[in-house]
Amino acid sequence: MSRAVNRADLEEVHAEFYAAFEAGDFDRMADVWADGPYAAGVSCVHPGWTMLRGREEILRSWALIMANTAYIQFVLTDVETDIYGDHAVVTCKENVLTADEDSEAGFLAGGSIVATKLFVRVDGQWRLLLHHGSPVLNPADAEEE
Repeated sequence: MSRAVNRADLEEVHAEFYAAFEAGDFDRMADVWADGPYAAGVSCVHPGWTMLRGREEILRSWALIMANTAYIQFVLTDVETDIYGDHAVVTCKENVLTADEDSEAGFLAGGSIVATKLFVRVDGQWRLLLHHGSPVLNPADAEEE
């Protein structure tokens, strides 16, 4: 496979991670994460959470998050992709909008998260090994640095 094809395939699975989350589609999210010999070692840090390790624990967390998220939308910026053979690192800033349909006004909130993802290519398919999201507590201060 050429580098361009690898990059396009990687960008597609990276986008699928966010599409699955926005759609609240657990099966699509499960398809993004590595399985088989990698299942025990996959790791995830949701913003503000402790480290989760193992495919079952991570997918359980996504089921809970999706069940309790009425609306979420991501606008990604500063996306950087580096490929190292069958491994790849993608970093980005997640600009997040969420809404609560249980409130009268349909409360809308926003925030920023910096995210790092590590992917592995298995049988020609990129799969997620690690997702780490960390909230940007004061975006104005971060932009001044």
